[in-house]
Amino acid sequence: MIWSSEDVARDVVRRQGAGMPAARVAEEVAQAAVRERETAEEVRCRRVRRSVEGGLPAADPEELAERWAARHAEWRRVQALVEASGWAVYEPERDSVGSAWAAERTFRREQALAAHAAHLERRREAAQEVCGEVWVAAGPGRLLRQAASRAGLTPQEVLAQLAGRVEVGEDGAVSVAPFIPSR
Repeated sequence: MIWSSEDVARDVVRRQGAGMPAARVAEEVAQAAVRERETAEEVRCRRVRRSVEGGLPAADPEELAERWAARHAEWRRVQALVEASGWAVYEPERDSVGSAWAAERTFRREQALAAHAAHLERRREAAQEVCGEVWVAAGPGRLLRQAASRAGLTPQEVLAQLAGRVEVGEDGAVSVAPFIPSR
């Protein structure tokens, strides 16, 4: 699961800010503002260098600038909340907006983990299946298509039903009892 820069900033600020006094929150806002300015300037300089030198784009400085901008915005939000609420320290549990975002991130993470587990299970099941490609001569192929058409199936579905009914004798002979393909 990929978190946005805002998600990362909210999580970091929530963890780092827990129990932080209002004065320290103000310092974090100032520090984030400086980092945001520095990283944005670095991105601008790299863009100019790239355009002059014709180099390839480097995503890391841009991502870092984006993260610091998001972190600065989140620290400002926390500072405004602490000041408006009159709290001596930032308490993430009392921050209804931050708590809602944290719950949403947790929910999305759980969904992603469940989807990943389901994907792994499907892959495990698929690994146990046998897939094959069958080339059928024109005559038998025509008969196979006719049987599939009468049953409202595809030729592949008829072949799958055929394979499901295969019997292997003690001498290794492979046979299939007569059957009528069906849905």
